[in-house]
Amino acid sequence: QVQLVESGGGLVQAGGSLRLSCAASGRTVNQYTMGWFRQAPGKEREFVAAITWSGASTTYADSVKGRFTISRDNARNTVYLEMNSLKPEDTAVYYCAARGVLEAIPRTTPANYAYWGQGTQVTVSS
Repeated sequence: QVQLVESGGGLVQAGGSLRLSCAASGRTVNQYTMGWFRQAPGKEREFVAAITWSGASTTYADSVKGRFTISRDNARNTVYLEMNSLKPEDTAVYYCAARGVLEAIPRTTPANYAYWGQGTQVTVSS
């Protein structure tokens, strides 16, 4: 089993930055694809970013491309999401997820991820 704990959320003004962290425990995730997803009130959970086990391949939702950066530190069993130029529409609960597959291109569908954290709230004020 893999346990994921997100941190780093909060309230920030539009144009500001936040860095989310996702710490994994229970099993090393250095061979897992890791992803970030978000869910705003009344909306479905949507893909934000994902990174393969080696960090060699990343993919982003069009809405965050150029503003968000996903990275990982396998020695620390931790994944990060650096969020810059935040907009009010980025307001959501952000979830970290893990997928126990060695792959060259990370998946973007929530159903492909077996392990999920509890989420951290990000609120961007205008």
